[in-house]
Amino acid sequence: MTEKKGTAEQIFGDMVQTIKDRQVELDKAIAEYRGGPVKPAMDVMEDDENIMVKTDLPGVNREDIKIDLTEDTLEIKAEHSEEVETESEEEGVTYHKKERRYASAARTLILPAKVKLDEVTAKFDNGVLTITMPKLEKKETFEVKID
Repeated sequence: MTEKKGTAEQIFGDMVQTIKDRQVELDKAIAEYRGGPVKPAMDVMEDDENIMVKTDLPGVNREDIKIDLTEDTLEIKAEHSEEVETESEEEGVTYHKKERRYASAARTLILPAKVKLDEVTAKFDNGVLTITMPKLEKKETFEVKID
């Protein structure tokens, strides 16, 4: 009986991991279906002094990105309009695939620590937005002696 339970747990764990691995694709499909903004892929990292966020925004121009920040939340919005093709450019063209999508992107994140708003930096290079946010307070740990 225990062996069956272990196998079932393994199968369920594999399914959950597959869903997690495909989350970005799923978010894009849902956004496309609803017609809303795409949720861009994001990495959030933290060290002793900073919180760093890297967000993929391919095909977006720097001037179309808006970053709103509070001490504990980050919101990134990117407006992206479809390339306009004139009738003459489309004549005689047969699309075999047309998968590239032009949509707005938006993502809000609750930060794991408060940040110094006036010291935040952002860099946009090759479609990747990197935001570095110095923490407001360093977390200190104290050893408690047991009597």
